[in-house]
Amino acid sequence: MSAFLSKEDQNRIVKAIEEAELNTSGEVRVHLESKCKGDAVQRAVFVFNFLKMYKTRERNGVLIYLAYKSRKFAIIGDTGINEKVPEGFWNRIREHMGEAFSKGAFADGICNAIRESGESLKAYFPYRSDDVNEQPNEISFGD
Repeated sequence: MSAFLSKEDQNRIVKAIEEAELNTSGEVRVHLESKCKGDAVQRAVFVFNFLKMYKTRERNGVLIYLAYKSRKFAIIGDTGINEKVPEGFWNRIREHMGEAFSKGAFADGICNAIRESGESLKAYFPYRSDDVNEQPNEISFGD
């Protein structure tokens, strides 16, 4: 996996998660794997459940999923988010990710998506002083 993202890029992504979570009680995670055989959104839902991301008090987890060799990616939110946000909430962030990825700027695309997610979610799930980090900030890896 380190051939795809350098250790420096991985550290940038973790730092972006930490910073985004200062704006929102939402929990952001990034999962990377090389291949996705089917639909990226379906795979992201599977990974979301595998990582037990539904285990947040407000059901406000966000998963940014990327299968880099398959050139597939998705961003999904838990039920607590999807009940509150408008239809197509993730589309703009996904489009921005796609633009960065098409230029080969994978770490930038992921970091920007994390920041946009945190900024967008703060209206629905503002950060609270008693907020607890309910999900790890480290990148998870498949394959």
